[in-house]
Amino acid sequence: MSSKNLLVELFVEELPPKALKKLGEVFAATLAAALKKDGLATDGAVVTAYASPRRLAAHVTDVAAVAADKPVVQKLMPVAVGLDAAGNATPALLKKLAALGADASCVPNLRRENDGKADVLFYESLAKGATLSEGLQKALEAALAALPIPKVMTYQLQDGWSSVNFVRPAHGLVALHGSDIVPLAILGLNSGRETHGHRFEAKVDPVVLANADEYAAKLAADGAVIASFAERRAEIARQLEAAAAKAGGKPIDDDALLDEVTALVERPNVLVGQFEEEFLAVPQECLILTMKANQKYFPLLDTAGKLTNKFLVVSNISPEDASAVIGGNERVVRPRLADAKFFFDQDRKKSLESRVIGLSKVVYHNKLGTQGERMQRVAAIARAIGQSLGGDALALQAEQAAVLAKADLLTDMVGEFPELQGIMGRYYAQHDGLAADIADAIEDHYKPRFAGDSLPRGMVGTVVALADKLETLVGMFGIGQIPTGDRDPFALRRHALGTIRMLSEGDLDLPLNSLMTVAGSAFASVDGFKSAEAALADFIYDRLAGSLREQGYTAQEVDAVVSQRPQRLGDIPKRLAAVRAFAALPEAAALAAANKRVGNILKKVENPVEPTVDNALLKEAPEIALHDALVEVVPQADAAFVTGDYSESLQALAALRAPVDAFFDGVMVNADDPALRANRLGLLAKLHMAMNKVADISKLSA
Repeated sequence: MSSKNLLVELFVEELPPKALKKLGEVFAATLAAALKKDGLATDGAVVTAYASPRRLAAHVTDVAAVAADKPVVQKLMPVAVGLDAAGNATPALLKKLAALGADASCVPNLRRENDGKADVLFYESLAKGATLSEGLQKALEAALAALPIPKVMTYQLQDGWSSVNFVRPAHGLVALHGSDIVPLAILGLNSGRETHGHRFEAKVDPVVLANADEYAAKLAADGAVIASFAERRAEIARQLEAAAAKAGGKPIDDDALLDEVTALVERPNVLVGQFEEEFLAVPQECLILTMKANQKYFPLLDTAGKLTNKFLVVSNISPEDASAVIGGNERVVRPRLADAKFFFDQDRKKSLESRVIGLSKVVYHNKLGTQGERMQRVAAIARAIGQSLGGDALALQAEQAAVLAKADLLTDMVGEFPELQGIMGRYYAQHDGLAADIADAIEDHYKPRFAGDSLPRGMVGTVVALADKLETLVGMFGIGQIPTGDRDPFALRRHALGTIRMLSEGDLDLPLNSLMTVAGSAFASVDGFKSAEAALADFIYDRLAGSLREQGYTAQEVDAVVSQRPQRLGDIPKRLAAVRAFAALPEAAALAAANKRVGNILKKVENPVEPTVDNALLKEAPEIALHDALVEVVPQADAAFVTGDYSESLQALAALRAPVDAFFDGVMVNADDPALRANRLGLLAKLHMAMNKVADISKLSA
């Protein structure tokens, strides 16, 4: 059966720019998947998605006009129900066959098969393959239904009576199978071969498509539109780099902005604009944000990464004289920059310290009080952590930074641009003459803000960042606001991962349980707060395990270390390295299996077993040998453990393999004599404790 390439395009009014890339991908993928399901497209068909501000389209190769017929097997009923004693069809069977378009003549050909309970009758038929018109209609409906649209529009059709729902009003539908129009109807539109190009720069309108394969080239030549999102994005990136190099700088790197601008233009034309140098007195983060967020401009940086007074505009038109376009954009951006300068100047008239009192009027959470109360809790936690890490000096600095850390929330600049919280606090702290450590900590206490973000740059910032995240974690768990499924409105997973990274990568000597206890004590006066340290510890260690697996450690290695709940997270990389080295030893598998066996034995004992041994009750040679080996090996392993040489600590255990194997081969643990049995259990408890100090090596057992 011959096949041709297929093109489907829905022409609409301007689509939401931040969603366009995803809309295009889902539209094409869903359409193609539906065609493949119906047998109209092969599994190897190549699908190309197109998405521009005013169109969603898909090109699919090797699409058949009619799908191949498919054999269908339908279960009817048990033989005992469908046939009488003489083997003739019962009324029930005839009724079922009639519903399937068959009659009694096919009864001799019915297949009999036992389904495990009884012999059953099956009807085999050949289902006629779907036509492209039928299959594509369903595929298009499925594609539109699958689009990730948060909110649809209801709009009236041209008949003046009917209305439909879609993300934006649709005005055209193209469906071409080779050069043939596939008859479709959707959203009040009938399919054809005409589309529209650029609003202002198309050479012809409408653009008439002769066949499916000329779509992109025809739109580019006659319609002045680059239909492919990826090609348009690449062209914008190329023009940005070229224009920036010509202007002596480099464009700011922002993938999200590049995606959004790609979704705003059909044929990009990058132009260079500039503003007055006096605005550069404002922190560059403010200017960059206002240009990116409000105007969708690409600020131009110099070779040192410092903002210049030039910016790049991605225009949707290409006039011979671009001066009017450039001048218009310069006039538009100037008031925005003036606003930023005004906010910056006004904010510096009040010190950060004078704003702190205002935090008591800002609600943080209805169960946890105001931002002022939260600030006091963070300050108390920071003071305790600082005292532990650096004594009085660090404690005082951390407390001061914590008190001021949220004050910039009350500034005009942060009110206008919440993304600048912390960043502006640092600038205002510097203006107030505060020490660099304090100013840096005010900005850095939000770090790490996302996966891969940098950690706070100094110890004061680290302490305040830890205090801030622990206050959030302990507080939210204490009022029952625990993440479930995909819901995590307070970003507790991110806070947990940030805490883990600071403790681990900073190799901080801070036990996790102690930190949670310190943080919990700050909530002593909060009504309704109930300590949830156990649940929070589970949550943090779960995040830790997931993070370690993402870093390339095996599930066994991670489970061996994390299951022991090490309190000092900075030790975990060394423990993992030790486990990996131990697992490579020839004795590892046997010791891991033995450790698992010991653990199972001890679990079955009703009361906890103390790791103590009475030498006088050691009767059998293997248990004496195991005890002697423990007496020799444990001090070596413990000494290495104390110095943090976890690899040496674990590898010292290799000497236990032979005596452990001999013990299990020659000694009955559950002896009839209670005293003897208790002593042997104590010996195993001592062995178990020695083997699981660095990690639970039983997790390495297959």
